[in-house]
Parts: sequence; C-alpha cells; structure tokens
Amino acid sequence: MKTLKNILTVILVATLFTACKNEAKPEVKTIETDVAIATKKALNPDANFVKTEFTIDGMTCAIGCARTIESKIAKMDGVKSAKVDFDRKLAMVEYDEAMVNHETLEATVSKTADIYKVSDMKDVDAFTAKTHDKDCQKECCKNKTAAESASAKTPADNKEACAKDCKKPCCAEKKGDA
Repeated sequence: MKTLKNILTVILVATLFTACKNEAKPEVKTIETDVAIATKKALNPDANFVKTEFTIDGMTCAIGCARTIESKIAKMDGVKSAKVDFDRKLAMVEYDEAMVNHETLEATVSKTADIYKVSDMKDVDAFTAKTHDKDCQKECCKNKTAAESASAKTPADNKEACAKDCKKPCCAEKKGDA
C-alpha cells in the first residue's frame, strides 16, 4: 500500500512539473471583421412626416421585446422617431410618408418575431400621452373636492383606491402614511 502511494505521488509530481511551463507563449489569433462606421440617418427636412400609433400584441417584456421592436423601427430609413410603450402595448412612430408606410411598419414588427401582431394602426395628429391616473379609483382623482374624498369610510379605503403610479397629491400623501 505504501509503495502504491509513493508511485502515485511520483507520477503526480512528474505530471505537474512537466505540465507547468513558465516560458509559454500566448496564442495569438487574428480575426477579420467588417468595421462599419455608424452614421446618423439623414432625413429630408422638406418631407411630410406622419405620426402613427398601433397596438403590438405578443410582447412579454419591456427590455427584450419592446426595446427590440423600438430599435428595429427606429433603424428604418425614413423613420424620424419610434417609441414602444410595453405597458400600453402601443407603438408611436413618426416617419416620412414617402419612404415608409403602414405595411412596411407592420412587416418590420412581424420580422422581429412571429409572435408580434400589429393591430389598430392609425395616423394621429399627436401621440397619446401616458396617463398615470387612468386606473386610479380614489375619490379625489374623480374630480371631487378634498372634503368629499376625506369623507371616505376609513383611510385604508383611500390607500387601496389609489393606483400605484398615481401622481395626484391626495394619493401621494395617503401612500406616505403607510
């Protein structure tokens, strides 16, 4: 048994001694790549820009889905601006109507992934603003006076009625009490 240990020890030391090379030269690999210089798209200042909003179904996350779609649309020639709101499933695009149309926008979204479906595409004069208070059920958010909202059964009722992102002062002060 002792002899077996000694033999294994000698083999281990010999392996470590021969495997360690202090003068090893690092391997250098050369990889050829195409380096493209990023240039800003030139938009025609005389173009007729159209604002369009449409719904995108099939998005599952804000970063992976919404941002990917937004960047694909923004990279299209003729697109001045693109914004995809994951929470509302809404895309807002401003583009040169001579270069882009509803079909090309829909095709770009569909090419990003098969699960994305475009619907309710319409031209608008101004983009729909995100309303933080639309789901707020608090009495003061329903255009009631402060005295009327104070007459709620309990303060807890008021807290539960505020939407998480409600920015109205009556909701903010009740949330601070929690």
